[in-house]
Amino acid sequence: MIKRLAYLLTIILISSCHSYTAISSTSFEDVANGNCTVIDLTYPLNRSNAYWPAPSYAPFTYKTVATLKDDGVFSGAYSTPEHLGTHIDAPNHFEENQSSVDELRLETLIGPAAVIDISDKVENNPDYELTVSDIVDWEKANGRIKKRSIILLNTGWWRRWDDYEKYKNADDTNKLHFPGYSAEAAGFLVEKRFSNGIGIDTLSADYGISTDFAVHHIINSAGKYILENVANLYKLPPAGATLIIAPIKIEGGSGGQARIWAVLPPP
Repeated sequence: MIKRLAYLLTIILISSCHSYTAISSTSFEDVANGNCTVIDLTYPLNRSNAYWPAPSYAPFTYKTVATLKDDGVFSGAYSTPEHLGTHIDAPNHFEENQSSVDELRLETLIGPAAVIDISDKVENNPDYELTVSDIVDWEKANGRIKKRSIILLNTGWWRRWDDYEKYKNADDTNKLHFPGYSAEAAGFLVEKRFSNGIGIDTLSADYGISTDFAVHHIINSAGKYILENVANLYKLPPAGATLIIAPIKIEGGSGGQARIWAVLPPP
């Protein structure tokens, strides 16, 4: 498995960084030497991280359990819901008989990123949902979405990240208001573009006032994953980046925190 993953990463990094006539470890050196731009799409974990506002959820907590002064080693312990901060929703999050987060195939966690920017539409409508027409318009400008791509939706909601109340944007009846994917767009990306998964810079791939979570059901029932609270999407080009996702491996888990980064080719 290790050799297989190394081979896969080599192929991906070669295609992202340079054109080589043979497979070589120099592609890894290109990243390490700064010839490729690597962008972190992950928020650091801390108590102010956004999480789903339900009674059974709680903020991230961290406490020191050993110090260099007293114990000769620094160590801590933390507690967090699976769906807090930058995280992944495994297919079993909303559907029975689907893969848990530890069962996700590594090959599906690496792929080309298609970044769709709808921030201008969200500015005047926080309940905006990505449409199939938005996807078609993106393809007219950037080319057809490649198979096994990971779709990332830049809604501009990241600007609210440092204020949890503005980020969840609840009204007087406690209904949340933030943008997401429409069910039609989710179905299109799964059935017509064969995407590995989708991601967004909000609390949920379903828009805030959703009550049926149709997007989650569509994506998860197809055995696909969802990335939520993704950082720095505004730093990515619409196409050309390679995404690498490294989720925490919780046996039987419905998801969990994930380190996500994008590799961009040289300018």
